[in-house]
Amino acid sequence: MSLEIDIKRCKGCSLCIDACPKEVLKISSRTNGLGIFYAEISSLENCSGCGICYTVCPDVCIEVSRNKE
Repeated sequence: MSLEIDIKRCKGCSLCIDACPKEVLKISSRTNGLGIFYAEISSLENCSGCGICYTVCPDVCIEVSRNKE
C-alpha cells in the first residue's frame, strides 16, 4: 500500500480526513509553504487503499496505489 500527499499543494480543507473510513489521515500541527495546516498520514497501517481520499480531494494532492504482492 502506498499513500502520498503533496503537502505543498494541500489547502487543508480536510475533506479527505472526513471521508476516510479508517481514520488514516489527520491535520498536521505544521504548516506548508502557504502557511496552511495540511493533511498528513497518521496511521498508514490502517489504510485499505480504497481511494476515497483521492476521490474527494479537490486539488488532486493525494496518490493511492496498491502494491502487488
